[in-house]
Amino acid sequence: MKSRRLPTLVKRFWELAGGVSIRTKIFGIVLGSTLLLSAGFVVQVRITQRTLLEQKTQEQGSSVAQSITSQATDLILVHDYYALHQLLEDTQEYYQDVRYIFVTSPQGEILAHTFEGGFPLELIAVNQVSPTDFQHIVTLETVEEFVWDIAVPIFGGKAGTTRVGVSDASVRATMAVITTQLLLTMLGVLAVSLAASSFLTWILTRPVLDLVDATQAVAQGDFSSRVQRWANDEIGDLALAFNQMTDELELLDEIRREREQLRRNLLEGVIHAQEEERRRIARELHDSTSQSLTSLKVYLSTLENSCECLVSSPQYHNITKVLDQTLDEVHNLAIQIRPAVLDDLGLSAALEHYLEDWRNHNKITTDYTIHTGDQRLPAAVETAVYRIVQESLTNIIRHAEAQSVSVLVERRQNDVIAVVEDDGIGFDSSHITTSNRLGLLGI
Repeated sequence: MKSRRLPTLVKRFWELAGGVSIRTKIFGIVLGSTLLLSAGFVVQVRITQRTLLEQKTQEQGSSVAQSITSQATDLILVHDYYALHQLLEDTQEYYQDVRYIFVTSPQGEILAHTFEGGFPLELIAVNQVSPTDFQHIVTLETVEEFVWDIAVPIFGGKAGTTRVGVSDASVRATMAVITTQLLLTMLGVLAVSLAASSFLTWILTRPVLDLVDATQAVAQGDFSSRVQRWANDEIGDLALAFNQMTDELELLDEIRREREQLRRNLLEGVIHAQEEERRRIARELHDSTSQSLTSLKVYLSTLENSCECLVSSPQYHNITKVLDQTLDEVHNLAIQIRPAVLDDLGLSAALEHYLEDWRNHNKITTDYTIHTGDQRLPAAVETAVYRIVQESLTNIIRHAEAQSVSVLVERRQNDVIAVVEDDGIGFDSSHITTSNRLGLLGI
């Protein structure tokens, strides 16, 4: 279970760490490091200072106990217990950290003490010193403080024992002052660290953010963006490489746009030449071929009036029928090649006329919506849209096996939308190439 949870926790941590900005990461690293170092410094100083102060306090207590021992020997031998008591009180009054002093006989009897409310008898057995010991120290813990009970034998224990209780009150007071100073120092260090980390974060992340903004601009097609090289480090090398890349991209984009313009000009030239040729052929069919066929039809009618025998001739009727059919085909061919209504009345009228003829001729359910506005479109645009719709409907007849067709041509501000839909079998566009599909290439 633990082995499974560890990767999950690590993954969760990286998700959280990756969700914040780089500025927050750097700021957090600097601030966290400063906090850890400051906290470690404060703890270490407190431990060291407390140890030294406790040692100093114990040494002071030992010195007091030794001083009383040296002065109490003669007083005990002469049984001057009043002077002994006065010595203990004067000593306790002089040393603030001394909580109590008492002297016992070799048999454990209390010879003198500084307790005002009576001597606590249980204190006698707390600390026992051997006659061969220089001193013996026992730590006592009370509700309010710690007390070091120092026992020193008098005259090798033959005259009794001196007991001094030294409190850690001064140690705690000194540690409180030291801790306050350390905390104030740590706050000052944190303030300086915050200012330094903010400045450092700005210095480190500003080039990166500039690179991000420039990269987003390049992604949107603006190859003119450049970033300033802030320093001669890795980020500066990255900025230099980025500027070189954008220079090359800008050059390639300029070449692409030039090629695109050349291709557009070539395509417009080809389309214009095609349309001019279509217009010329349609005019020839309408003005020359159609008129010749019409004249031929007039001659046959004249011949019919002059020779009544032709009326009953099957060959004459077949010729007349073929002539009428050919005249219609030439007329339709001229319209398909270049409808005169496109030049005269515009795209809407030309498409409506073409779609009506296409529906009647192919017997396919067709609905259409044409909205090109009140003003006519440029001639090249009208021709292009007309040809696209015409080629799409031709492909539907040849390949789609459709039963119904829908056509939408709509002008939206500066754009023209042309949509041709059918319910046919469709095709896979990934398998279609324009190399062998002239219709698609034309579109």
